[in-house]
Amino acid sequence: MRAIKISILAAFLLITALGTTAFIKAKHVAKPGADDKGFIIIELFTSEGCSSCPPADDLVAKIEKENTGKPVYILAYHVDYWNRLGWKDQFSSADFSKRQNDYANYLHLQSVYTPQIVVNGKTEFVGSEEGTLRNAIKANLQKSASAQITLNVSNADQKHADLKYTAEGADKNTVLLIAVLQKNAQTKVLSGENGGHTLSHVQIVRKLQEVKLNGNSGTVKVSLPTGFDSKSWEIIGFLQNTSTGIIPAAARVSFPTEVSTSAMVKSSK
Repeated sequence: MRAIKISILAAFLLITALGTTAFIKAKHVAKPGADDKGFIIIELFTSEGCSSCPPADDLVAKIEKENTGKPVYILAYHVDYWNRLGWKDQFSSADFSKRQNDYANYLHLQSVYTPQIVVNGKTEFVGSEEGTLRNAIKANLQKSASAQITLNVSNADQKHADLKYTAEGADKNTVLLIAVLQKNAQTKVLSGENGGHTLSHVQIVRKLQEVKLNGNSGTVKVSLPTGFDSKSWEIIGFLQNTSTGIIPAAARVSFPTEVSTSAMVKSSK
């Protein structure tokens, strides 16, 4: 009789242990996208004339591929101050160098450098630091966004597109920035620090347009750069506080594949 009681008790303890183990494992199973409460804007400042930049370009390309469909927005700005050192970067612009200097002021930095990454307008680090970038992605996706933006592109041709927007939660010092991006490209560099190498790029900002918010919604005519292709380009729109540099919301929208059609995306991230 005693042996039977011991066997019953042992069986009970075994079942309890198995049930507890199953419960613990189940607690850590998350549904896809369950942690994506927020978003992250990754702004990379880079140059084809900088020998330290290709590893950063490769890193953001890997991050872009891994996070397809997630609110992870990469913008690669090619600065122009390397152009005088032996190679002119075809994607470079003085406007992008100015944006980087604006961040130096926002973040109280003594100087600018490449490759540099700025995250959500709040923090910066060396663009090739993979661990730091991955930690930033994880942390920002888990934070709830404080604002929301909706974008709708219509009436696109080779020169212009109409962008309708709505913005919620923006304060009085906020503007809308519209980045027109070429999704990928390759360049054979003939001279300078990267001379003899073929460089690959993703999410290349070809134009950055600032819009003052007119209430919570409006329509903007966006100028499209030479070489625009609706299948290979996209828009990332984001809100930014002009006093602090902080970015509270962002969204991505594709161009219509045909003139006079439209595409819409809504994001609180």
